Amino acid sequence: MIFERTLTTLAAAAAIAAAAAVSVFAAAFALFAVLSPHVGAAGAAAIVAAVAAVIVGAAGLIAARKAEERAKPPPAPDALFFAEKALDMVKARPILTVGAGLAAGIIAFRNPALAAIVAKALVDSQRPPSR
Repeated sequence: MIFERTLTTLAAAAAIAAAAAVSVFAAAFALFAVLSPHVGAAGAAAIVAAVAAVIVGAAGLIAARKAEERAKPPPAPDALFFAEKALDMVKARPILTVGAGLAAGIIAFRNPALAAIVAKALVDSQRPPSR
């Protein structure tokens, strides 16, 4: 069932692409036929090529702008987000917070180097990255 649906979708996409290609070819030929008596065959062909180049260039610029919009990094998190989250946790589960605080204190007392590493990581996470 899923395979048949996938094949049907692919066939529909191929039909749409073929129809678009035929439409573009017909529009180019119509433009050539209109311009040919006025500027000759070579001039009409050059104008048709120029129009096609302008359309492709415009489509490329639009695609590039959309790609730039997607490539922008998300906004930086609020500096106080961690503190607000911690206060919410303290209010919601005070006993768990006291237990976690005692455990962190015991670990920091037994291994001060680990406490220094954690403190440095917290301080560095609040600074914006250097470019």
